[in-house]
Amino acid sequence: MIQPNNMNLYRNPRFMRIGFSVLGLLVPLFLASSSPVRGQAVDFKPGMPFSDGFIAGKMLFVAGQQGPGSDGKVAALDISTQTENTIAAIEKIVKKAGFEMSDIKSVTVYITDLNDVPKMNEVYKRLMPNPKPARATVQVAGLIGGAKIEISAIAVKQ
Repeated sequence: MIQPNNMNLYRNPRFMRIGFSVLGLLVPLFLASSSPVRGQAVDFKPGMPFSDGFIAGKMLFVAGQQGPGSDGKVAALDISTQTENTIAAIEKIVKKAGFEMSDIKSVTVYITDLNDVPKMNEVYKRLMPNPKPARATVQVAGLIGGAKIEISAIAVKQ
C-alpha cells in the first residue's frame, strides 16, 4: 500500500518531538488564560460547613436562608413571617456582598407545604423588586429546624 508522504511525516520521531515541544509551550499559555475564578466567602463562620454567600467574579451565590424570629427559632412562626424574615436574611447577605436586591436573577424556594404557596407569594411579591427573578419552587419533606421555607439566590452585577 502506498502512503502519501505527509502521512510518513506524522510517524517521524523528529516531527513528534517538535510537535510535543510546541504543545508544551502552548499548554501553559492556555492554562494561564483560563485560570479559575477566585472567590470571596460572605459570612463564613469557622467550624461551619458552608458560607452564607460566595462571590465569584460578578456573581453572588446566596446559600439557602431561613427566617427565624428574634429567638433564632422558626417552628412557631407562620409562613408569612418566615418568608419576610427569609427575604430579609437574603437582603442582608446581598448588601454585605456589595450587591443590590435588583441584582438577584434566580431564586429557588424550598417549601414544606404547597398550601402555604399563596401566602408566601403575597409576601414575596411585595418584598422582591421588579422585574422578579426567575424562580423555582420545590416542595420538600422537611427543612432544618422545622422551617416552613428556605430560599437560595443567585445575583449578577451588571
